[in-house]
Parts: sequence; C-alpha cells; structure tokens
Amino acid sequence: MGFVYRSSITLCCKKLCVRFPYSVRTERKQWFRFSQRLMNVAGADSESRKNNGEINTVAVSNIRNFSIIAHVDHGKSTLADRLLEIAGVIDPVEGQTQVLDMLQVEKERGITVKAQTVSLSYKYKDHEYLLNLIDTPGHVDFSNEVSRSLAACQGVILLVDANQGVQAQTVANFYLAFCRELTIIPVMNKVDLKNANPDAVTEQLKTLFGINEKDVLRVSAKFGTGVKELIHAVIERVPPPKVDRKAPFRALIYDSWYDRYRGTIILMYIRDGSLKIADEIQSVHTKKVYTVKSLGLLRPQEEQVPLLAAGQVGFITCNMRSTKEAHIGDTFHLKDMTVEPIEGFKPAQPMVFAGVYPMDQSQHVALRGAIEKLVLNDPAVSVSVDSSPALGQGWRLGFLGLLHLEVFSQRLEQEYGAQAVLTAPSVTYKAKIIGEKNIKHYGGEEILFSNPSHFPPTSIIAELQEPTVMGTIITPDTFIGSIISLCMERRGIQKTATNIDNNRVMMQFILPLNEIIVDFHDELKSVSSGYASFDYEDHGYVPSQLVKLTIMLNGVAVDELSTIVHISKAVSCGRKMCEKLKEIIPRQMIQIAIQACVGGKIVARETLKPYRKDVTAKLYGGDVTRRMKLLRRQAEGKKKMKMVANIGLPRETFIDVLKR
Repeated sequence: MGFVYRSSITLCCKKLCVRFPYSVRTERKQWFRFSQRLMNVAGADSESRKNNGEINTVAVSNIRNFSIIAHVDHGKSTLADRLLEIAGVIDPVEGQTQVLDMLQVEKERGITVKAQTVSLSYKYKDHEYLLNLIDTPGHVDFSNEVSRSLAACQGVILLVDANQGVQAQTVANFYLAFCRELTIIPVMNKVDLKNANPDAVTEQLKTLFGINEKDVLRVSAKFGTGVKELIHAVIERVPPPKVDRKAPFRALIYDSWYDRYRGTIILMYIRDGSLKIADEIQSVHTKKVYTVKSLGLLRPQEEQVPLLAAGQVGFITCNMRSTKEAHIGDTFHLKDMTVEPIEGFKPAQPMVFAGVYPMDQSQHVALRGAIEKLVLNDPAVSVSVDSSPALGQGWRLGFLGLLHLEVFSQRLEQEYGAQAVLTAPSVTYKAKIIGEKNIKHYGGEEILFSNPSHFPPTSIIAELQEPTVMGTIITPDTFIGSIISLCMERRGIQKTATNIDNNRVMMQFILPLNEIIVDFHDELKSVSSGYASFDYEDHGYVPSQLVKLTIMLNGVAVDELSTIVHISKAVSCGRKMCEKLKEIIPRQMIQIAIQACVGGKIVARETLKPYRKDVTAKLYGGDVTRRMKLLRRQAEGKKKMKMVANIGLPRETFIDVLKR
C-alpha cells in the first residue's frame, strides 16, 4: 500500500512542481491524508480545465465579436475599462485605468497605438455569452490597426464625444465599418460633462450618416452610466459570426508578436472548424507546416485552453522562430488539406519614409533583430536595406505618418534598448524616363524613389509626379478663413465644404503629402485654437515641378544633405538649410562657403568664417611693411590649404542635419 501511495504522490508532486522527501518515515494515516489532499487539488484542477473547456466551446449563437472605433480622445480605453469591470475581469476598487493600453509609449502619450483583444464572459437572460472585444487606435496614422481588427468582427461601437461631436477620424472609421457591412452601434460618450450637447451631436450623426436618433445610446464611460445597457445592445444587435464548426479548420491571422522564449505568437480569428494542441497546421502563403504547442484566449492576460472553435478569437504558439513567416492576412489550415483562402484586408501602403541607422556600426546586428521583431508586431512598416557614405549601413523604413514614425522609434528604444538615428521624413516620388538606353538602365519607363540621392538626371526625365492626399477637416465656422489660408500655403486645392450643423463645417482639400507630413497638424491646431480635426487618405500621384536641392561646401556637392522640394519652395528651403548648416558645422582653418544649388543655379549662400591666428602679435613696432608681409604670407598659405583641403564633417553633424 505504501508503494502505491508514494507513486501517486510522486506523480502529483511532479505535476505541482513540489519536491517530496522519499526518505521521511511517516505513519500510514499521514500518508493517506496527504495523498487525499493532493488528489483533491488535482481534481479541482481537472474541474477547472473542464469549466474552461465549457466556456471555450460556447455555442456560436452566443459569441459576439466587436470593436470600439472613434476619434482620438473620445474615451475608447475608458469605455473598455468599464466593460472589463462589468464582466468581472478587473476589480473597480483597485482603480486600474487604461488596462488594454499595455505599451509604455501608450501610457506616456495617453493614446492607443496598438489594437488589443480581450475575451469576456457575460451572463445575459440566463445565457452565457463570449464577447470578443477589440480596442482600436483613434489616430489616422494607425488606421491600419482598425482595418485589420474589423476583419475579425461582425459589429462595431461607434463612439462619439458628446462635447466635441463628430470629428474627422469618426467619419473615416464609420466608412471603414460601413464598407465591410458591419453592424454599427452609435454611442455618445461623456454625457456627464456640463458642456455636453447630446442633441446637437445626435443631429450631426443623422446629417452625416443617416443614423436614427432612437438608435444612439448615451453613456458615461468615466462613471459607468449606461454601459450595461450598451453590453445588452451589443448582444441584441450584433449578429453571431457566420462560421461552420463542422467544416475543415480555417483561420485568419490578423496580429502577431514575438516572445523570446516561445517564438512568434499568432493571434487569429477561427473561421471554420476547430483547433487543438498537437494539430499540424499549414500556411497558405508560405506552405510551411507547424505543430500547435499551445492555445489560449486573452482575458486580457493569457489563459491557456485545450480547444479553439470557429467564431472565436485566440492565440497559438507553434515554434515559429522566424519573424518573416508570420504574414498578417494569411490563412492557416490543417496539414494536407485544400481550403479556400479567407478574404483578408487591404495591406497598408506606407506614405512617409525615413532612414534608420545604428549609432555605431557595431550595433548593426542588434538593431536589425530589433527592427524585425517590432515589424512583426507592426506590419504596416515596410523595410528595405539602405546605405549612406556618412552614416553607414542601415534601412529605409516606410510609415503611415509622422506619429507612426515617432512611436516606432520610441518603441525600438523602450522595448529593445536599440539606439537608432532616424533621418528626416520624406515621401515617394515618381519619374517617367525617356530614351531606350535610360529605360533599360533604370528597369522601366517609370521609377519610384524616396531618397534624394536616387534623383535621376533632369535630362532624362519626361515628367515628375508627387503623391497627394484627400484631407478632411472638421472645424467651427469661426476658423474657416485661417484654415483655408493655411491649406493654400501648403499648395492645397479645396474640393468641398459641407455644413454639419449651425456651427461646424466639413471641408475637403487635395494636399501634397510632402507638405503635411512634418508640421501641418500642429499648424492646424494652432490656427484653430485646437478645435479643428484632420484626417487624410491616399489620392494618387499628380504631375509636379520638383527639383533637387543640392548642398555644396566650397563647391563640392554633398549628396547626403540634399533634398527634394517643389520649385516654389526651393529658395526658402535653401536659405533655412544654409543657416542651419552654418550653426552646426564646426569651424575649420579655412573659410567654408555653404551653398544651396538647384540645377547649377545658386539660390542661397552662407559663409563660415575660419579660425584666425594673429601672426602680427609678436610685432612691437617698426615699419608697416613687415606687418603686411606677414599677413600676405598667411593669406597665401590659407589659399594653398584651401586648394588641397578636404572638409571633414563629423558624423554628429550629419545626424543633426538629417534629423531636422
């Protein structure tokens, strides 16, 4: 009997990671009590897994997949906190805020930059429902996160601030959901504010989107007013997913991230069939086969489950060690089975490009690994290898906007400790080439380039084109004049102007992308006292008079400091560039002429004075001819030095200029 007890206890102890000393002599009664206690623990653990399995295999009719979409600072994260509290995921007494904003950059900036998924269990009318909630970003630079999240949803909560009303990104997000034919639940937040005007905002929703005022829910995410009614509306209005659990397994990848111990973790929406541990799955895109090691739900912490069924959103690990194997929008299926790929979503088109280089070339390998892992979590970033004579080997990264670029560089430093140099942002231009030899040399009649050093010679260019965007601005009518003036200064063309209500106007402008990527949003907020909102979308390429602004130091062109500008901005940009270079270039023993040149014509110039040694200091009197002789000899020596001198610019100078 004693042997049986020890064997049972050994198995249980191994399961619970407990070391039990076999050499201890104990009475039979104590052995029996201890073994019974371990068996009870194991039984409870088994019952827990059974319960998890029951929740995990909830009926399709009781599953609701939905997202929260809104403009920046309309209360998405706060509403998500209240939903988690009502579902019992977090304790309201502890005062946790922005639970789904897990990144450090999100907490510091107070905005959501990464869509986060959480699975909630909620009981309504004696039925247990599984609510898969996705909290999405609100800034236009992260619209790709919203688009990918909607691929796994059947409905959305369209959140509008009762004080600010409908904003530019509200309009963009509405049409993203509308084009996917998702159920839209309009919700008005912050109705507790004394300046709130719910009736006026309801009228805006009716005017812009044709939403019936009876369908608009009024909530206060801060105090939880009306949030339970919102959950009930989601259950009643959002349809269950259209899936088939009897069909072969199919799943859509819509997010992924990297773990140093488990490799790539994939977040997927199960479209058909079911998946369990040890199943062999295959990628439609790469054709590679993987063995499922673990399955789980995000609640929001990871919770392991034995099975994922159609209609659910969960994560898997399968020893995928290379970050290049996880393609967002890819379809997974069981090994050796033929299935129809799931219709994914339109891949993001980068609009802003910047060079990324290591602070020291010895950090090149570490920075490359950090970029690969971060791009896995942010697939909207495009990567291509680039090099610079001044900065060495690096990469050319494409982003959706300037804020996207800033957040990416901040995450590189915070999450991976990578110190990188980012050059000034630029956009991609098109050039039509003439001449058969030139076309063969460049590989086609039309070439794309974002680096000024790749600007083709003007003699072989038939036409240059630059990217444009359709910008949507919503503003109080008080600031219409100043906003129109700002857009005209940025070479904008007004297309439409629509009155939303008695006080607010929605205007649309066609703007060159190069004019808005740096400081347009800041200028817009400045001229409108912070009331105007801005959103943009790609509007294609248009012919433009572009020139290459070349910087020369003592007549020698420095390609690393060159830039591409519109011909109307060449003189002003050249002056600013020369003035900045005069401040940051270290003085030399010779005079340096800093010139900005366009096609052989000098458009701006600054002169950096040399160091001067007082060669006449030792003179104490005598004839003036001796003084003149020493000064003439010094001038001749500097002239010879200038003829053979190479102006050495330290690496820090290039960094300061390129980061302008």
